[in-house]
Amino acid sequence: MKKFLVLLVAASSSIFACDKDKNKDKEYKSDEATLHSGKVWTSAKVDKDGKPQSVSIILNDAALNSVPLGQPSDHMSPQNNLLIPVSDKSGTPFKFIMLNWNSSGHEPEHVYTVPHFDFHFYTSNQNEVMNYMDEGKLAAEPAADYFPSSYVSGAPVPMMGKHYIDVNTPELHGQNFTQTFLFGSYDSKVVFWEPMITLDFLKNTNQFERPIAQPAKYQQAGFYPTKMQVSRHDGVTEISLTDFVSRQAS
Repeated sequence: MKKFLVLLVAASSSIFACDKDKNKDKEYKSDEATLHSGKVWTSAKVDKDGKPQSVSIILNDAALNSVPLGQPSDHMSPQNNLLIPVSDKSGTPFKFIMLNWNSSGHEPEHVYTVPHFDFHFYTSNQNEVMNYMDEGKLAAEPAADYFPSSYVSGAPVPMMGKHYIDVNTPELHGQNFTQTFLFGSYDSKVVFWEPMITLDFLKNTNQFERPIAQPAKYQQAGFYPTKMQVSRHDGVTEISLTDFVSRQAS
């Protein structure tokens, strides 16, 4: 009888633990990738019902402090171009994040020619993006409703996509570039959402939040972010897409 009671208590404890775990938020982290002398990884947080809370790319201080400065930008080199998967349990359309370090920035001159990161949150998979080489598909644009109304197209980039930028972003109107938000396409499909942020801003900002302009329509149903956040704490800096809302395809 005593042995039976012990087994019953153990079983009850196990069931309780399982039920308790079901009521917890969860975080899914990728393996760490090396960025110069530091580390980078992704994180996806969901609530107890599996609804996405955030999708983030996280850099430790060693990464931010070791990226080279003043060199010609080679953002597609293996040292400066990382492809880091996002968990398939994120509850979002995002499959991986492409990090590009731009040591001297990139065009246009005197606007983005400062050291900064491009963080592309892709809804396509890595193999697809590495084959974004067709000039016609790079140039092909989705209908205007699939981007926020203030966005206009820029240059296409092979193995990346065509970029779209907000005409109202401050750095296009004489202010210094600190952070902005872009979208991207390939073959008439929206394929990435992109925070673009300077190294100086990341190293000197503890907390930051901005809204993400929303398109009128979505090509793919799913949960999409409405805010971008930067959080610096405990030796790491997180760049996160947050405040997800369910959208229908149209």
